[in-house]
Amino acid sequence: MREVVILIPETEPEQNVEIEVRINGRIKTMQYRVELVTWEGTEPTAEEKFTVLKHKIDAYDKNWELVEIGIPEPEKIPLVFRKKIS
Repeated sequence: MREVVILIPETEPEQNVEIEVRINGRIKTMQYRVELVTWEGTEPTAEEKFTVLKHKIDAYDKNWELVEIGIPEPEKIPLVFRKKIS
């Protein structure tokens, strides 16, 4: 099993969340970050939304990996990134 779902309290965008996990007595700290992609101006088409999301993900810090694209809302879509374990 590689993934475990843990509910965390609401956080502000662009904040880091650290979770300590103990595996066979060894503690690992996992870091997560929520980023919001917002639409400015008029309502974009689905293709425009896709292009903006792709650019945001491709340009994101390579030390972080995308783990979830959240439920879209009319003005924004949340992205959840996890810091890569070295």
